[in-house]
Amino acid sequence: MPTFDVVSQVDMQEIRNAVDQAAREIESRFDFKGTSSSVELAGHELTLRSSTEDRLRAVVQVVEEKMVRRKVSLKALDYGKVEEASKGTVRQVVTLKAGIDSDQARAINKFVKDNAPKGVASSTQGDQVRVNAKKRDDLQTTIVALREHDFGIPLQFENFRD
Repeated sequence: MPTFDVVSQVDMQEIRNAVDQAAREIESRFDFKGTSSSVELAGHELTLRSSTEDRLRAVVQVVEEKMVRRKVSLKALDYGKVEEASKGTVRQVVTLKAGIDSDQARAINKFVKDNAPKGVASSTQGDQVRVNAKKRDDLQTTIVALREHDFGIPLQFENFRD
């Protein structure tokens, strides 16, 4: 019976590369001189710092630009609120979303049940969703439907087996 897994992952190496590139650009750009702007990656959290909210928005724009260039989906970024920091600066914490939580898995399962061809079934297995069907064409149709729908997280399709 053909199956595939729906997962939501981020490539941490690509994120590290994007953050390093963004940090280098922030250090060298003229409009960031003297603003004490910075980007730091710790685990699955990015910490963005700058002197004003306007400069912080510019830092976010640079980080997003580097992420897109490295083919990291912006859906994987969960922005926290802008907080006041020491010495009149501002900071924002951006959390990287990886894995499918139970609510999103439930939404994916419901979507597959409602929109997939007859004979396609799905089940939640940890932080991924396994989809199976009798025909390979039905699975491919399901993948197309899942790609077109926005679940708020980046989806990848792995482990396609006949």
